[in-house]
Amino acid sequence: MRNFILGIVITILVLLIGGLGLALLGFLPTRANVAPPKMERHIAMSALDNSVERHAPRLNNPVPPTDENLIAGLKIFAMNCALCHGGIDRRPSALEKSFYPPPPNFILHPPDDPEWHLFYVIRTGVRYTGMPAWDKTLSEPDIWKLTAFLTRVDKLPPAVQDYWKKSTGVNAPTGEPEGHDHK
Repeated sequence: MRNFILGIVITILVLLIGGLGLALLGFLPTRANVAPPKMERHIAMSALDNSVERHAPRLNNPVPPTDENLIAGLKIFAMNCALCHGGIDRRPSALEKSFYPPPPNFILHPPDDPEWHLFYVIRTGVRYTGMPAWDKTLSEPDIWKLTAFLTRVDKLPPAVQDYWKKSTGVNAPTGEPEGHDHK
């Protein structure tokens, strides 16, 4: 039994050292202009979600989701986030395919994470991606306004939808399929 356990420990050490060696010798791909393998995407997203679950405080948004605050969040998104995460004109980001991993398009595919989760990611950034930490650039209330906007992108109140339409000439997302009239 002792030899069996020793064999398992040695096998694990050889695999870890071998993997580290492959990485340090440059055998693992680092190109950002190809789609990541499905397993790598799954591992990366699971690691991110689990890290945020473990480290992010479960804070309640102190900024009420008023029309004024949601419009401010929309403006913050347009000025700081749209280049990577898709414009409020509902077009994909020009940089979307240049990043590895590609950033999510929050206008076409609104996040379904709770506010505390988004707030933490926006404030602290995501290591080894293009997502910077915004805590040195945006105030905490502005990060909360952005968070409120992102969690309501497809269910904004009419006044905010009107502002969106007047600003871009494009309707705000509503969660309804395009061209679907709700009668």
